[in-house]
Amino acid sequence: MESSLSQQLRGFRARLLRRYDHGPFVSCLSGLYGCRWRRHERKQLGDCCCNKLEGASFVFLVVAFCLTLVFLYFWGQAKNDYNDFDWFSFGHLGFWFPWSVVLLVISAVFFTYISFVMLLAVCLLSEGQKLYLHWSHKIVIAVSLIFSGVATAVLSDLWSKEWKTLLLSFQITAPYLHVGGVLLMTSLAWPLALHFFRMRSRVPLGLYSPCIKEEGSLGPPPDLIGHRGAPMLAPENTLMSFEKAVEVGSDGLETDVTISWDGVPFLMHDHNLQRTTNIHEVFPNHTNTIAAMFTWTELESLNAGAWFLSQDPFGTVGSLGAEDRQLAGSQSICSLLDFLQLAAQRDKLVIFDLYRPPRGHPYRDAWIQRTLEVIHNESSIHSSQVLWLPSHLRSLVQEFDPDLQQTSSSQLPLEELQSNSIIRLNLHYSSMSAELISEYAAVNISTNLYVISQPWLFSLAWCSGAQSVTTNAPQLLRPIRSPLFLMTPAQYNLMWILTDLLSFIVIFIILFFHWWRERGLACSDSKILMENGTYRQMKTEMSDIWSVSSGNSQPERMPSLATVTEH
Repeated sequence: MESSLSQQLRGFRARLLRRYDHGPFVSCLSGLYGCRWRRHERKQLGDCCCNKLEGASFVFLVVAFCLTLVFLYFWGQAKNDYNDFDWFSFGHLGFWFPWSVVLLVISAVFFTYISFVMLLAVCLLSEGQKLYLHWSHKIVIAVSLIFSGVATAVLSDLWSKEWKTLLLSFQITAPYLHVGGVLLMTSLAWPLALHFFRMRSRVPLGLYSPCIKEEGSLGPPPDLIGHRGAPMLAPENTLMSFEKAVEVGSDGLETDVTISWDGVPFLMHDHNLQRTTNIHEVFPNHTNTIAAMFTWTELESLNAGAWFLSQDPFGTVGSLGAEDRQLAGSQSICSLLDFLQLAAQRDKLVIFDLYRPPRGHPYRDAWIQRTLEVIHNESSIHSSQVLWLPSHLRSLVQEFDPDLQQTSSSQLPLEELQSNSIIRLNLHYSSMSAELISEYAAVNISTNLYVISQPWLFSLAWCSGAQSVTTNAPQLLRPIRSPLFLMTPAQYNLMWILTDLLSFIVIFIILFFHWWRERGLACSDSKILMENGTYRQMKTEMSDIWSVSSGNSQPERMPSLATVTEH
């Protein structure tokens, strides 16, 4: 039994201490990496993996991998603001196209390609092969570098706030980035250890996540405020959009208000009517005219829903039923009065940006007063349901109606906020900070963050203690019952410890294995060399002996021949 086991162990050891030549596999790797399908070249022990040019190409490849990874992560986490980017592009190009998705697809393709070439290089090094990167790969790598660099620079200039989004995403993904980094290092342990022991001369994220909380310390979920209603389910700023927002569970409604030439406050985000109406069909000579310069009768004659079906800004039109599509296509511009009446009937909070009319407009100086008249005299909404955002004449507005919830969009000092009777802040989500939200809450100032439509951002806002968020997707965020990635400190520590411990064990085993294997291979190679040398020496000695014996035998025969001749 013991001898059988020892024989199996010796056989297993012999298999490990054998140099395998994976010819077809290496040929495939060399062909894909350098188009050298039959000319792969194994490097000698201690040799460099490549010449200087190929070494520079490999460094070039590593830089491209890092840059494309950074850009892909950056743009992937910016998904919350894709709609804003597409409308920004629409405003400059004049036609609608989902450029944000195109950018994401291109960056994903480049990253996948670069990752594949990187994997080929690592596999070739693991097989002890020299690197020869084909010129076509070098061109694609250069293009990917230029694309990622230019795209990062341009987006940083135009959308610098997205870097704050990137930093916010680290608060959610920090624990998993650590695990991913450790797993990456662990997976690289095999080729690195192999080359370390084959060399002739041998030569560990400080991030904070508010979603790591003790059990029972998580506050209630933020209230949801529909950004221009539910713009994924209906045309923005239309009555249908607000009704959809209420249906899916929004706690409040957000919009933008301007005043028509004849004094009717209506809902419109853009300064002109080109994007969201059929102005080019009804008033083709006034497509760039400021929206406030039209009368309410003219505004009512416009269609404010057909663009939603044709442009499909969120890619959600296909999910709508036939009845909803028909209703969306027939929407018209909504007045502030109708908006407030809906909110009053459903007991919802409202918040709106109020645009001052341009110079020469009849209500240029009476815009605040006209809006307050609609709130108090024409609608049935209670003042306490209105989050008053305009900062112009705030003190007079507060004196006129103390029940309005004074809301600020600026991060002012606490003393100034309290002196202006601010009870709510309306901030961009990139300003999210659990510490600041906590400080404001301590003095009874609640925080609303806009515009949050991704579940991970909503989860981060929840963990940070935000009281409400403005969202394009209330139908997606309302079903969330618990923040994503929520964990206790004990679970977080256990994940760190187990990951690090497992990684240490695997790396140690790999290091020990390669150390043991290379020693065994060196001994085996020395033994073979010694045996070959002994054989050659024995062969040489035998040849010499045969030559000597042959030389000695010839003179002995000669006399006998002479003797025979004499006789």
